[in-house]
Amino acid sequence: MSLDRAEVHKVANLARLALTPDEEEQFAGQLNGILEYIEQLNELDVSNVEPTTRAIDVSNVTRVDEMKVYDNREGLMNSAPDRDENFFKVPKIIAGD
Repeated sequence: MSLDRAEVHKVANLARLALTPDEEEQFAGQLNGILEYIEQLNELDVSNVEPTTRAIDVSNVTRVDEMKVYDNREGLMNSAPDRDENFFKVPKIIAGD
């Protein structure tokens, strides 16, 4: 498969890209190089290769989310810039009637 400048212009137009004629010519050459490489890959025998999404196994490395009691509530409340008894006091950010 080979792309010409007209096809690059059509795709650029669909993508809402304004390309100059020189850019269209440049991208046509670059895209054709990519397509040629893909054609080379299609020649490889992959009949004995299992489908995969990653080259190595990946596991979730985050810790389990466990609920814990925080023992120093007063220390936490004292670090707040403003408070109302046992609650943080924050400025109103939504204007209403």
